[in-house]
Amino acid sequence: MSTEISLDRIDHIVLTVRNIAATCQFYTQILSMREATFNSLRKALVFGNQKINLHEAGHEFDPKAHRPVPG
Repeated sequence: MSTEISLDRIDHIVLTVRNIAATCQFYTQILSMREATFNSLRKALVFGNQKINLHEAGHEFDPKAHRPVPG
């Protein structure tokens, strides 16, 4: 028996990157996302109701992936 899953939205995902400033520049200029700062120092990219939290490789926030790598 198959059950179909329906999602309204995803609250957020985390993207581990080498350079947060360069990542923000690319996503805001090329993809028209909005850069956001939260908790006074953390960066995210926002589009609609979705959010991509950014972690700098080697300086990730908890909780994080077991072995985060930029990508």
